[in-house]
Amino acid sequence: MDAQEPLFDADSVLPPDTAAPLPEGSVPLAERMRPSMLDEVAGQAHLLGPGRPLRVAFESAHLHSMILWGPPGVGKTTLARLMACAVDADFIVLSAVLAGVKDIRDAVERAKATRRGGRATVVFVDEVHRFNKAQQDAFLPHVESGLFTFIGATTENPSFEVNSALLSRATVHVLKSLQNEDLAALLQRAQALLQAVPLTDAARERLMAHADGDARRLLNAYENVAGLAARDAALTQIDEPLLEQALGEQLRRYDKSGDQFYDAISALHKSVRGSDPDATLYWLARMLDGGVDPRYVARRLLRMASEDIGLADPRALHLAVDAAEVYERLGSPEGELALAQAAVYLAMAPKSNAVYVAWNAARELVRSDGTRPVPEHLRNAPTRLMKQLGHGAGYRYAHDEAGGFAAGENYLPEGLPRTRFYEPVSRGLELRIGERLAELRALNAAAVKSR
Repeated sequence: MDAQEPLFDADSVLPPDTAAPLPEGSVPLAERMRPSMLDEVAGQAHLLGPGRPLRVAFESAHLHSMILWGPPGVGKTTLARLMACAVDADFIVLSAVLAGVKDIRDAVERAKATRRGGRATVVFVDEVHRFNKAQQDAFLPHVESGLFTFIGATTENPSFEVNSALLSRATVHVLKSLQNEDLAALLQRAQALLQAVPLTDAARERLMAHADGDARRLLNAYENVAGLAARDAALTQIDEPLLEQALGEQLRRYDKSGDQFYDAISALHKSVRGSDPDATLYWLARMLDGGVDPRYVARRLLRMASEDIGLADPRALHLAVDAAEVYERLGSPEGELALAQAAVYLAMAPKSNAVYVAWNAARELVRSDGTRPVPEHLRNAPTRLMKQLGHGAGYRYAHDEAGGFAAGENYLPEGLPRTRFYEPVSRGLELRIGERLAELRALNAAAVKSR
């Protein structure tokens, strides 16, 4: 096929009332390079390789409703279009950002008319996670009846963002970010299409790093730099300085609210828990470089200090609090150093989740056990009446006991078996706490036995 021809007939892939296609020169490079056949799709070998799920669906011309889940620029829209073309289906595009229930009804009516004409329909919903429950539910009867094949595209986890009823009627296919070899192949095709001067090896590597697995981002950036290079007839190569001039201060892709965000914070937390300061610094830098609010990172460091270090090193919590305060006073970028200092300290501190485990166990017991009355000897008795009722009677004041400890005293509700929630680990300060706790428990056991 001639590379200058549009890859798709606009009427076959766009909804009614869409404007006529733009002139070739004004069509973005990423759109001009959109694959017109399955073998041109970059990456996704786990779905498109021989015998893999989507390859089988294409070759058998048997489409099924599906959710395509993956980061931006990995081919979700392209695959949906190719599927429709593979079975010569009418292709209806809805954007969940702009469409409403009326647009869904219009799509349903168009699908009914198409069916009467003996042709199948594919309804493609871009960013399906942005539809609310009622809008997603509007598809259910028509997907179930087979009126059309439903394909949703999302960058968010469908488990959280797509209704379970719709999920049960669609197969989720996970698309992955493109690898460097995929991006390099795209650049080679783009260079041939634009007849641009070549990139230096360093510029190519930097451009692929900038793309961060996103084909659209790669091609948009390359189109910009190739256009800049075309102004200099004497230029023989596109180098890094020219790349910097074309791209400016564009940061790496970072999803501040979706899975990439939670995956990165998970990696940071697990690096701290695993006592790896280098990985800790890497993930911290990735998050801050991607635009996450440093105050959020500070709050997560506080949680790590409590959850994973606890009493093994109580200084960790103080240092995390101090780092959060330093950041509030200095801001970025100076205050980020305090966050890095705290993160490294947390990574190297002795670890204990004993308090975390004990707290969760206590909460679960209280939740499941019901409300037991406070024992009489532990009740407050600020008035004469309360004293007459026996509140506080028989309470042993620990400071008046030998060693400041009332051995054998019970502070739990009556009828509740003595329960051990807190079991210190043998690391850091908790080693000594554990020794002290063992002494106190031995005194308790002896006192109870002597009664």
